[in-house]
Amino acid sequence: MKKTKQKTYNIFQNCAFMVGRAWRDCKSVLAIVLGLIFCGAAANLLELFVVPAILEAVERGAGPGAFVRMVLWFTLGMTAVRALRSYLDANSLFGRVRVRTGLCLDMHMTFCRTSYPHIEDPDYVKRASKASRCLDSNSDAGEHIWTTLAELLTNVICFVIYLLLLAQVGPWVAALCIALSAASYFAGEHIRAWRYRHREEEAALMHKSDYVIYRSRDMKLAKDIRIFGIGPWLTELYEKYTRLMQDFYVKAYRQDMWADLLDVALAFLRNGAAYGLLIAMALRGELTAAAFVLYFMAVSGFAQWVTGIFSGLGALHRESLDLAALREFTEEPELFRFGDGKSLSVKKDHLYTLELRDVSFRYPGADHDTLSHVNLTLHPGEKLAVVGRNGAGKTTLIKLLCGFYDPTEGQVLLDGADIRQYDRRDYYKHFAAVFQQFSVLAGTMAENVAQTTGENVDRPKMWDCLERAGIADKIRELPQKENAHLGREVYLDGIDLSGGQLQRLMLARALYKDAPVVVLDEPTAALDPIAERDLYQKYNDLTGNCTSVYISHRLASTRFCDRVLFIENGGIAEEGTHEELLAAGGRYAYLFDIQSKYYKEGAMEDE
Repeated sequence: MKKTKQKTYNIFQNCAFMVGRAWRDCKSVLAIVLGLIFCGAAANLLELFVVPAILEAVERGAGPGAFVRMVLWFTLGMTAVRALRSYLDANSLFGRVRVRTGLCLDMHMTFCRTSYPHIEDPDYVKRASKASRCLDSNSDAGEHIWTTLAELLTNVICFVIYLLLLAQVGPWVAALCIALSAASYFAGEHIRAWRYRHREEEAALMHKSDYVIYRSRDMKLAKDIRIFGIGPWLTELYEKYTRLMQDFYVKAYRQDMWADLLDVALAFLRNGAAYGLLIAMALRGELTAAAFVLYFMAVSGFAQWVTGIFSGLGALHRESLDLAALREFTEEPELFRFGDGKSLSVKKDHLYTLELRDVSFRYPGADHDTLSHVNLTLHPGEKLAVVGRNGAGKTTLIKLLCGFYDPTEGQVLLDGADIRQYDRRDYYKHFAAVFQQFSVLAGTMAENVAQTTGENVDRPKMWDCLERAGIADKIRELPQKENAHLGREVYLDGIDLSGGQLQRLMLARALYKDAPVVVLDEPTAALDPIAERDLYQKYNDLTGNCTSVYISHRLASTRFCDRVLFIENGGIAEEGTHEELLAAGGRYAYLFDIQSKYYKEGAMEDE
C-alpha cells in the first residue's frame, strides 16, 4: 500500500492542536494558563504603578489615612495576585502531565501498531526518536508549551500597556526602545545560536558518552569486563568523551559571554537616551515627579517585554517544530491496511490454505531479491519445515506468510484471497509464533503466557499449555507458582529463567493463543539434545490439527514434518519428506550428511 503525501504543520496549527488536546483531556490546563496570564500582567502593573501612585498622593498633599489606605490596597492586591499565582503554579503540573501522558500514549501506540517494515526502517526509527524528544520531560515541548504560551501572552499584554504609556512621552521613545531591544535580542541570539548550529556535533558527543555509560552499567557485560579487563578501556573512552564535551561547552560559554556583553552595551545606549529625555522633560517642568517615576520605570521594563516577546516567539517556534515532528509521526500514512481494511474474523475449527503466488521480495536498498518468483501452497493442517543455510531467505519467507512484509512482486493469499485487502491486525490473529527473538515483559508467569492482566487469565487453559510446552513442573516449584514475577528489572522478587525455559514459556504462550496457524522459528535453539528430542516427539501433540511452519538449521529435526522445503539462492531448491530428500541425494542430503558426521565425530570423541 503506497504512502500518501504527509501533512506539515505551522505554529498556529500546533497551538490549536494542543488547545484541542487540553480541552479533550484536561480543561483545567486552559483555565490555569489564562489565570497565569492574568496574574502575570496584574502583578507587573501593580509594581509599575505603586510608587508613582504614592508620589502622586504626596504631591496632592493627601493625609496619612489616605496614604495608609493606598499602601494597604496595593499590598493586598499584590498579595492576592501572588497567592493566586502560587496556587495556579502548584496545581498546573497535574493537568499538563495528563495532557503529555495522552500524547505519550499516542506516540507509543503508533510505534507498537505501525506496519512491521517501519520497525526495520532506520529513517522511521530516527523519526520516532525525534518525535519522542518533545515528550521526554516536563521541560520539553509536549508540556512546556503551556509555560511558553502563558509567558508570551503576558509579555504581549504588558508590552501593549507600556507602549501606550511611552507614546504619551513621544513616539520616538517607544520606537527607540523597540529598535534597540530588537537589535539586542537578534544579535545576541545569532551569537548564542552557535551551539544550535553545532547541535549535531554536541549530539554525537553525548551519544558516545551515554553509550559508554550505558554499556558499563549493563549487567550482561559484567563477566566480559572482568575476564577481558575491559574496565580501563571503558574508563579511557569515558574520560576522552568527557574532555571533548568540556571543550565544546567552553566554546559555547564564550559565545554566550560575547552575547551578554553586547546586550549590556545596547541596553546602556537605549536606557541612556530614554533617561536623558525624561530628565530633560522633568527639568523643564513638563513631568511631575510621579509621572517621571512612572515613565522611568516603563522605559526600564519596556525592553523586558520586547525581549520577552521575541524570546517567546523563538521558543514557541522551536516547540512547534518538535510538536510538528510528533504529529507527523503519529499521523504518518501506513504501508498496510488497518482500520480501512476488510474485517477478517478467525473461524473456529476452520483450517486455512496459505499460498505464495509468484512471490519475489527485495529489502529496501538491496541490489538483488532475497526471494525470487516463489510459488508455495501451505495446505490445511500441514506440518511444513523450512530449512536452508544462513541468509537463504527462510525467515523472510515466514515473514511474508505472517503478513509482516508485502511481496515486491506477486501475492500472498489466504483461502485464495489477497491478504492486502484485509485489516492486517485481523490477519495477525490467525497466527501464533515463537520467534528467535521474542518479547518477555516484567510481569507474572501467567500474564506472560496469556498476554493479559492476571484477572483475565484462563487458568486451566494456561496450565494445559504449560504442560504441553514442558515447563509446568518448573512453574509449580516456584513459591508463587504461576503468580511468580518474571524479570528483576521491575520486581525485587523477580526470577530469571534459562534460555531453554524461556523458550518453553514462549511456546506455551503460542499454544495459549490457540490460532489456526503456528509458526516455530528455531524453537529448540536453546534446548539441550534430550529436551529437543522430547519436543520433537510431542510436536504433533503441541500443534494439534493446526497448520504449522517450522524453521530449523538442524536437518534431523524435520523428519516429523509432512513436507520439507530446502531454500537456496532465493527459491525453493528442493521439497519433499525428509526421507524423500535424502533418497534424492541433493543439497539437502549433502548438508544432512555433513551435520550427521559432525555429531557422530563429536560422539566418538566423547567416548
